[in-house]
Amino acid sequence: MPAMENMAGNFFLVGLMGAGKTTVGRALARKTGKTFYDSDHEIEARTGVRVATIFDIEGELRFRDRESSVIADLVRMDNIVLATGGGAVLREENRQNLASHGTVIYLRAGIDDLLARTQHDKNRPLLQIANPRAKLESLFQERDPLYREVADIVIDTSQQNVNLLVCRLLDQLQPPSSGNRP
Repeated sequence: MPAMENMAGNFFLVGLMGAGKTTVGRALARKTGKTFYDSDHEIEARTGVRVATIFDIEGELRFRDRESSVIADLVRMDNIVLATGGGAVLREENRQNLASHGTVIYLRAGIDDLLARTQHDKNRPLLQIANPRAKLESLFQERDPLYREVADIVIDTSQQNVNLLVCRLLDQLQPPSSGNRP
């Protein structure tokens, strides 16, 4: 396999919370020599408070405004891997920004996997309810078509080893061979 550091462009990860965007994104950035960003972490760094606190104080709409601003800034950088928040695709401007500035990868996982990965995480404001499974199912129904609309690549992260997943992803990201290599 050729050197991954030569892969051009940005890679943007979309998918529901718990799909593995941050974990896969960090590993993909390491393998490709790109800089990793997480839009939620950037929002927290800029505001000095956790995403859950922004939801509590300002509400989801104001959080989405902040998220759109951060995504607009980050997509204009070069050679990055960006893990977006699960709801980033809800806004058309975010989908357009992602699609026009890099390769969009939809990390897709089943509800059981998503629930197992998120059930003990108190930093998931949308899941701090009596029935998180029903919420995840509702979010999946709403967002799956949007993830598919914006995605260049769809990859299943259910019951996957991160390193194997990144290798499979790199295979799909490789440009086709020109046939003139030894």
